[in-house]
Amino acid sequence: MSLTGFAAPWWFLMLLVVLALVAGYVVTQRMRRKRSMRFANLELLEKVAPKAQGWIRHLPAGLIILSLLLFTVALAGPTAEQKVPRNRATVMLVIDVSLSMEATDVAPNRLQAAQVAARSFAQGLTPGVNLGLISFAGTATVLVAPTTERAGVVKAIDNLKLAQSTATGEGIFAALQSIESFSSVVGGVDGPPPARVVLMSDGKQTVPEDLYAPRGAYTAAQAAKQAQIPISSISFGTSHGTVNIDGKPVTVAVDDESLQEVARIAGGEFYKAATAEEIRKVYDDLGEQIGYELKDADASRPWLVIGTLILMFAAAGSLLIGQRLP
Repeated sequence: MSLTGFAAPWWFLMLLVVLALVAGYVVTQRMRRKRSMRFANLELLEKVAPKAQGWIRHLPAGLIILSLLLFTVALAGPTAEQKVPRNRATVMLVIDVSLSMEATDVAPNRLQAAQVAARSFAQGLTPGVNLGLISFAGTATVLVAPTTERAGVVKAIDNLKLAQSTATGEGIFAALQSIESFSSVVGGVDGPPPARVVLMSDGKQTVPEDLYAPRGAYTAAQAAKQAQIPISSISFGTSHGTVNIDGKPVTVAVDDESLQEVARIAGGEFYKAATAEEIRKVYDDLGEQIGYELKDADASRPWLVIGTLILMFAAAGSLLIGQRLP
């Protein structure tokens, strides 16, 4: 058991009481031996006194002392780092629905594979996380505002439709605005819940072409950093994806560089997924990161359980061995 500390360490003062009991038991045993040696007729003493049981007669007392030590540790409130579900957080899932998502380099196509993974992500996210959904192509649309209800998010993911152009910056700005609006309502005494944007795209920004433009992706990432909202960006697809436009195949390679830079600027993480299995794994990893947090939680239960069991063995041992409890 790996402990990180104790909530009430002053309970360890009880160890002084345990030490006093140990000393008292030792003194009592020595006094009993002296009283026995004073018996005038040693030959008669051997006949009337029970046969010595050696060290085993001290076993019940030793078990009681051990149980008291364990109970003392439990009272001190040991804590251990444990993974616990978040009870408050906001996540905006921002999905690219530009025409390049129709490429079949990821079977059956990029969008459908992304929908399957995003649906699993939404359904598996811990109940305390508020999840919203935004789709973007030439413009961004808030499909679902942050909520703990997953049915609406899943339905919106299933109904994603393709459109022209890629305005990555608009998608990020829409996510930041949704988070700000939601946080102003649920902030409370503890302040707004921690938030994150999960951005999934496969193509290069086309509206506007300049990533540093006022509504560009890099500018939006800088706004996210100022708001202390990290962006986890996912580059989905391969370098050889193609789509048919006006009957002609057009290459739609993923743009890893820009998505990686968006994550870096906003203080988030970059993920690359080239297959349906990889995108599923990315979403699973994000679900673990977002849905859970490490906290110092109470770890006294094992000490109480073990202490109680040892005390029960001590009681049984005292009856079997024929000794009184000290």
